Amino acid sequence: MSFPELQSVRLKLRSLEDEDLTVLYALRSNEQVNRYLDRPPARSVEDVQAFISKIRDGIAGNQSFYWAITLKDQPGLIGTICIWNLSVDRKTAELGYELHPDHQGKGYMQEAIALVIRFAFDTIGLSVLEAYSHKDNSASTKLLLKNGFEPETEKNDPDNKNNLIHFLRR
Repeated sequence: MSFPELQSVRLKLRSLEDEDLTVLYALRSNEQVNRYLDRPPARSVEDVQAFISKIRDGIAGNQSFYWAITLKDQPGLIGTICIWNLSVDRKTAELGYELHPDHQGKGYMQEAIALVIRFAFDTIGLSVLEAYSHKDNSASTKLLLKNGFEPETEKNDPDNKNNLIHFLRR
């Protein structure tokens, strides 16, 4: 199966391209984007090249889907969205996303998530899609709730030391 390109009214979700390297570095090293994410910011373009290689390996191994979010009329990357951590039986997976601050608050991630949810359940056949949001990231929490995700209590982190809210969408 070739990599699935998804489209909405304003967006195109496509595979990562070599030309995305500089913008992806800017996104993954952006302090505001990384504020609530549990990952170190990219320190160099080489970090991002290694990340892209890892993403491509995961896609080739049918372990994940990772899209560049672009505006339909502008091919440049404005964010990313992925389905990863697929279970062996391909019934559960995790949703991840990031959007450059210049493009936040315009409904783009809402469109992207709706496309990916439809793909996850209708094409892959997932039963459950998980997502995590930092407890202080109200925009992400609101987005997940709007898209039918429900907060789930973490059994293995009852004191919420990680400051994450675990969401499920069935």
